[in-house]
Order: sequence, then C-alpha cells, then structure tokens
Amino acid sequence: MYKKVTQNTLLLLSCTIFLAALLGFTLQQEPWRNDQLLSPADLAATIKDSAKEQPLIISVGPSAVIPKSVEIGAAHEGNNIKTLENRLSKVSKEKEIVLYCGCCPFNKCPNIRPAFTLLTTMGFKNHKLLNLPRNVKADWIDAGYPVAD
Repeated sequence: MYKKVTQNTLLLLSCTIFLAALLGFTLQQEPWRNDQLLSPADLAATIKDSAKEQPLIISVGPSAVIPKSVEIGAAHEGNNIKTLENRLSKVSKEKEIVLYCGCCPFNKCPNIRPAFTLLTTMGFKNHKLLNLPRNVKADWIDAGYPVAD
C-alpha cells in the first residue's frame, strides 16, 4: 500500500509541475516584493517634478530610454553586473534606486533578477523595479511617458 501511495503522489506531483510549466507558471520566487514594483506613472510623475528628490534610475538592459537614467548594459553579462556594483559602491544605502530593463516580458528577462539581487545583497534599503511587465516600448514609450533625447 505504501508503494502505491508513493507512486500516486509522485504521479500527481509530476502532473502538477507539468501543468504549471505548460501554463507558464514558475516555481521560482522573484527577488523583489510586490511593494518594490514601481508603476511607470509614478516614475514619470517624479521625473517631471523638479521639486521632488530624484531617484537614481538605472537601465540594466540594452539601452537607457528613460530620461535621467544611467545605462549599465545587460546585467546578465558578468562585466556589466560588475560595472553596476562599482557604480553603486559609493551610493548611500538609503538612496532611492529604480532599476529597469524592458527588453522583454518580466518572466523572460535575463537582466532584472541579477541586478535586483545585487542591490539587495549590497544592503540597499530603498530599491525598486520599474513595473514593465511586457517591455519598455509597450509599458513606457507607447504610454506616452518621457523618453531620453
């Protein structure tokens, strides 16, 4: 009986994992919390308001399209993650930092996870990820938010 229960349990578990993969679910937990996602509208409003303290905005993808952002390059490449680490080494751990990529949907992006994880590991307390679930074109440019010259 124990063997049959174990086989049934394994079969059920295998089917569940297969179905989750088929539907695009991931068992991976994201390195950010929901409250660390920043809406494009909120960032655009901050950029436009010169009276507000401006966050450090960092592009960890192929190009910096958002005004006032610093281009690091694709964070999945080792030399660029090192560049990011060096760039942040003199930044206050309290500074508001906004990371973005936008090369592709979040679930496929190779850049946001290593960059966000680096900031957490370095001890930053006020870092956010710009919520671009589809890509920077659809979620920022097409929405009419400001773009860099």
